[in-house]
Amino acid sequence: MTAHILVVDGDPVQRRLLKDAIASHGHIVHLAESGNIALSRIAAHRDDIRAILLDLSMADMTGPGFLAALSDMKLAIPVIVQTGEGNIEHAVEALRAGAFDFVVKPVSVERIATALGAVLRLDQTLSNPRPMRRARSRTITFDDIVCTSPAMVRVVELARRAAHSTIPVILEGETGVGKEMIARAIHAGSDRSGRPFVSVNCAALPVDELEAIIFGDQAVPGKYQEADGGTLFLREVGALPLDVQERLLDAVQDGEIATVGSIRRQKVNVRLISATNKDLIEEVKAGRFREDLYYRLNVFPIIIPALRRRKEDIPYLARAFAERFSAEQRLARPLVFGSGALALLTSYDWPGNTRQLETAIFRAVVLSEGHELAEHDFPQISAQLQGASDRRNPYADMAGANEAIAGLYESSALLAAGLPDAEGDRMADQAYRGGGANTLPDNFIISTDKSGNVRTIADIEEELIRFALKFYRGQMSQVARKLGIGRSTLYRKLKDYGIDPENPEQRAA
Repeated sequence: MTAHILVVDGDPVQRRLLKDAIASHGHIVHLAESGNIALSRIAAHRDDIRAILLDLSMADMTGPGFLAALSDMKLAIPVIVQTGEGNIEHAVEALRAGAFDFVVKPVSVERIATALGAVLRLDQTLSNPRPMRRARSRTITFDDIVCTSPAMVRVVELARRAAHSTIPVILEGETGVGKEMIARAIHAGSDRSGRPFVSVNCAALPVDELEAIIFGDQAVPGKYQEADGGTLFLREVGALPLDVQERLLDAVQDGEIATVGSIRRQKVNVRLISATNKDLIEEVKAGRFREDLYYRLNVFPIIIPALRRRKEDIPYLARAFAERFSAEQRLARPLVFGSGALALLTSYDWPGNTRQLETAIFRAVVLSEGHELAEHDFPQISAQLQGASDRRNPYADMAGANEAIAGLYESSALLAAGLPDAEGDRMADQAYRGGGANTLPDNFIISTDKSGNVRTIADIEEELIRFALKFYRGQMSQVARKLGIGRSTLYRKLKDYGIDPENPEQRAA
């Protein structure tokens, strides 16, 4: 379907690249180098333009200002905003102002095509509503995986390749990122798709029964036998006891198993996919996981990023979940998202990942009383975001910060004078560690230690790196660029200081 697309970007090179990318999909492209010119183009082609690709870095107006002007023109043209890496808050602000979606620069041709495709499909759906699908099939394929972020697109690409072989796959990632969905898609895309897919949660089963459940006993067949000819998915494989690991190693090496209490071995034809939310290398070092089994399982590793690392996926996931749950609740039409709700969901870091997002939207759909999901339909997320905001900004104005700094200087002065003042010691300790009445904002770095001596450069550097990781939400390229060092140097310093980039507040060992 050919559509008129308006590209708004102040960079002539970027405008040309975007024009070529969009035109290659058969669309007609209009160009504008500023917000005001874009508004005049829209006025001239208001009945033709179906989508707008907007760079937030315009010289003449802000992104929200452009969206407000578009609203004043009584036009509901979907806007996809472009933002730089590490500036997700700007995209969230644009979503709150009414943007449909956002993409993170540098933007691939595939990502642009996906974003425009979603806009045009929505436009067609609203114009020609069709009955909704009522239920989701238990079979999950790669087409069911909703993703647009480069990191997740790469995951799907690797999984597709794995599906064409019987190579052992291990899926790594936090709880709730969708490891089982990827495993089911690999099975469905393989030549074993007509055979059983058997899933075992190794962390949820009684330890003393795991061996019998997986390998069976003389009375009941195990999961290995159930999966014969198909796929066995071992969730949280790092939770297996060492004796079960030894039996699993034999099965992987020999393709044979013996049931518990029997010496007779039987052939099994099983494709093994494992998953873990642990660092198995660390488990090997700690002696909790067999090294030989690790190398047998870790043949084709696929690391699934946390949802907070791929926030571009949140609007798409949210809409997909809302559509599915609307169908399951037998609503006439799927609930849509208000701009405030979509901005709220994108702002949140989702520690429970995709599973938590899915649950939150299910609750909102069930309890919603209108045709649009708004911020008040997600009270728990709003409360947690407000709490996080309060913790990040302990002072509403600089007066509070100045008071804390004054307290710090007072404590330091007491120490420097050598006074045996217990209260002074307490105040200095609180000021240095960031506790009690003299808590400082996160972006203050103290130059002296509790004894009043100047801190070492290494100590201050470590603290600055930890702060940068939190401030830029673990975006390593952004952290390195803002600190003025190369990525390799940054990774070396993380290792030297024992900093976990996923949890920068954790102290070095």
